[in-house]
Amino acid sequence: MRQLVVLLAFALGACSAQPAPLASESAAAASIPVLANAPVILAFGDSLYAGYQLDPGLGYPPRLEAALNQAGVPARLVNAGVSGDTTAAARARLAFTLDNQPVKPALVMVGLGGNDMLRGLAVAETRANLDAILTELDRRQIPAMLTGMLAAPNMGADYAKAFNGIYPDLAKKHHAALVPFFLSAVIGRDALMLEDRIHPNAQGIEKIVAATQAEVAKALKAAQR
Repeated sequence: MRQLVVLLAFALGACSAQPAPLASESAAAASIPVLANAPVILAFGDSLYAGYQLDPGLGYPPRLEAALNQAGVPARLVNAGVSGDTTAAARARLAFTLDNQPVKPALVMVGLGGNDMLRGLAVAETRANLDAILTELDRRQIPAMLTGMLAAPNMGADYAKAFNGIYPDLAKKHHAALVPFFLSAVIGRDALMLEDRIHPNAQGIEKIVAATQAEVAKALKAAQR
């Protein structure tokens, strides 16, 4: 029941009667050629990276790849998103994921923590897991970018203060680029969300790409210096 309340809270009071457009109703933009030697960005996260309930090619990593290349920023996105992943599960698979990349990533985007919050897991554990992930990337000399989350309102002020502070704190500690709230362009806007009001639909993905593209390009440029 608690999880249901949290899920509903993420809608932030949205009440549109219009159903969210299906991913299949959104046509992907024309394929943008990617240079063979384009730097690799590894998208390491949960369902928000994995493309939950979206048709192939319509999730965040492939649409970000297309937008970057169209804008003249060569990049190849590798989708390492796993739906349902907590920070603990992601921490456990990080080394395996990195060890099995054919090309060392120039940048790793880390998008995790939402499932921890939805399950009411201890903030200290979430912080420790994300800290360990970033520490391992530091050890391997791979620049990182955090795409942050915010706690749902019904989690309470104390929980929200502790949880929301994780991302700016760790970004500062590890000199990582930061998108403070990954869903800021779509949350509470029914037309951009799936029926669960948590995951973006194809149109929502385009809004998120537009809102984050410049920061990703900036982080990638800095990583290549």
